[in-house]
Amino acid sequence: MGLDIEMPTPPWKKPRKATTPRRPLSQELIVTTAIRILDAEGLDAVSMRRVAQELDTGPASLYAHVSNKDDLLELMLERVAGEIEVPAEPDPARWQDQFREIARNSQRVWTAHADISRVSLARIPTGYNQLRIGEAMLGILRAGGVPPKVAAWALDRLWLLIDADAYEASVYGARMKQGLDPETYFTHIQDYYRNLPPERFPQITSMVDALMEGDGTERFEFGLELFIRGLASYAEDAGK
Repeated sequence: MGLDIEMPTPPWKKPRKATTPRRPLSQELIVTTAIRILDAEGLDAVSMRRVAQELDTGPASLYAHVSNKDDLLELMLERVAGEIEVPAEPDPARWQDQFREIARNSQRVWTAHADISRVSLARIPTGYNQLRIGEAMLGILRAGGVPPKVAAWALDRLWLLIDADAYEASVYGARMKQGLDPETYFTHIQDYYRNLPPERFPQITSMVDALMEGDGTERFEFGLELFIRGLASYAEDAGK
């Protein structure tokens, strides 16, 4: 009798510390943790050991869910690609606007995840989310009358543009964390260009303002517009 009565802790005994049960390891949790490290510190900080430390476990325990670091990077890329929205159906009358929309969404998501562009570079898409984006882009281009080969190669070139733009943004972000003041830096570059010998660099010295104006978003939009106008010319030629 009395076994169901809660008794106070004797004063000479230390109360047991409350413990928070560990979340069971899963591939989803591992990838989520790796992306959190990526966003905060960049790709160089992501390793199997570091992810294991964040999860309060040993690196060996991760291999039951992720084959190796390259597998982890692919899973991270696939997860991030899942954030990119694409139109439900291609609209031939709006193909250029739809293409702009996907490109902007892609650049925004890539830039938001620091160095993910380094994972994307030199990697042929195989995951569902990555292929979903490629399928949508190709469908839009074909609906707009862009020939198959041009559409296929354009997809490759566009992703190089997005990867490069996002990677440059991540490099600038890392340099700013180290103390770089963008306004001071660009002012110094501008002054340096103005003081170049004009007889040797007549174009640069006469175009300093044009060379230095515009932020990253404006320049990405300019590159995207060049890209789309080029694709439109191929579509027009194919329709003749």
